[in-house]
Amino acid sequence: MHTLAQLRSGAFKNATRLTLTDNLTQFPTEIFDLADTLETLDLSNNQLSQLPEDLPRLHQLKHLFLNNNQFESVPECLQDCPSLDLISFKSNRVRHLPENALPKQTRWLILTDNQLKELPNSLGNHARLQKLMLAGNQLTTLPDSLEKCSQLQLIRLSANQLSQFPKCLLALPNLAWVAFSGNPFCRNAEATQHSAQSSTHSNLTNASRPTLSLEHIELHEVLGQGASGVIHRASMSTTANTLTVSSAQIDQNEQVAIKLFKGEVTSDGYPQDELHANLLLGAHPNLVEVLAQITDAEQSGIVMNLIPDHYFNLGLPPDLVSCTRDRFVDGMTLTLDDIVKIAVSMADALVHLHTHQLSHGDVYAHNILIDDQANVLFGDFGASTYYGGLTEELQQAVQQIEIRAYGWLLDDLLSICDSPNANSSYFKSLVRLQKACVQDNIQHFTELLKQLKQTIAS
Repeated sequence: MHTLAQLRSGAFKNATRLTLTDNLTQFPTEIFDLADTLETLDLSNNQLSQLPEDLPRLHQLKHLFLNNNQFESVPECLQDCPSLDLISFKSNRVRHLPENALPKQTRWLILTDNQLKELPNSLGNHARLQKLMLAGNQLTTLPDSLEKCSQLQLIRLSANQLSQFPKCLLALPNLAWVAFSGNPFCRNAEATQHSAQSSTHSNLTNASRPTLSLEHIELHEVLGQGASGVIHRASMSTTANTLTVSSAQIDQNEQVAIKLFKGEVTSDGYPQDELHANLLLGAHPNLVEVLAQITDAEQSGIVMNLIPDHYFNLGLPPDLVSCTRDRFVDGMTLTLDDIVKIAVSMADALVHLHTHQLSHGDVYAHNILIDDQANVLFGDFGASTYYGGLTEELQQAVQQIEIRAYGWLLDDLLSICDSPNANSSYFKSLVRLQKACVQDNIQHFTELLKQLKQTIAS
């Protein structure tokens, strides 16, 4: 973290990155002294509401973060920034995104947790747009022009006011990761789907797992965290009774994992929707089992099986350069047999999800845990969406989008194969299957799993 005093002293001469949180109410003009080198500027967690009109003087600037400030409109001066391709106004008060306010080369736009009711038609002019984060706004529709954003791969639309599934998404040939829970059309679909049981989706799922209070749980160290929550190692306190969950029991002092959800809205949507998705799923050997739910007045969460220590994350999340694609630890490789095992396990898990009419929305290597034998545990349902009440055409489209994500996962796995030529016909068969996934030649996960097994058997 840098300070304004340091900036004014000239301490950051030739810096390529600057992070400045100092209760700022005005843009520090001293930042322009870094114009020839500055590529990433993070002015999050201040009190800014405007940017200087001459911001394009920062001609090397690629990434601009203005999260948690006081902006009510996206400043139009951004459109002339010659190198800027990542823009983030998460958790401001943005109600207006002007026409043509963004630079043409915008690749990654984050407007999560604002007050937008509509988007400009000019959004469709951004041919390089790959990642669009819009969860937690008040959008009632999307502009039809969005269908021209042919490079768009990831979109977050959860926690808005959309009355129907945005059909412009169906025209996007590269869309692979989408989340749309927490919209009126989703809630209507859930209520319709479960009307025969005289129950809403939420009531049905809440009844499917025991409820615990945090007073019965002892939290230990943090195991990890993501957009929607923080995961702790935990144990049942001595004040708690033994719980019977499915065929297992949670005994006093037994070690479990607890995910405590953050805030009211995340970059993926409402934590409550993630809770419901976890509770809706049945048991599967490649999914982390949910044992109970936490529904305290001020904190919700889930209790899960504690994953053994010998499991590790398969991949690393995208960074500022890769944007929508995962990364791997330097030097990491997998055998072809391990890749096949992971591919089959993931396809089987996704068949299970879509049988329950759930899209995961975040099929990535960084959400997969493996061990040295390539056993798989798949988790993190923050971007998941129940789609059971949509038309058959839209249900198939949602599954098609997720199959593309699977295709890119398989592409990532094949990219770190330790011996791609050791069994060239086998490897090439997997490459053909991967291309079939991303080129929409496979329409259902059951079909995908069948083709994958046929490839292995041939």
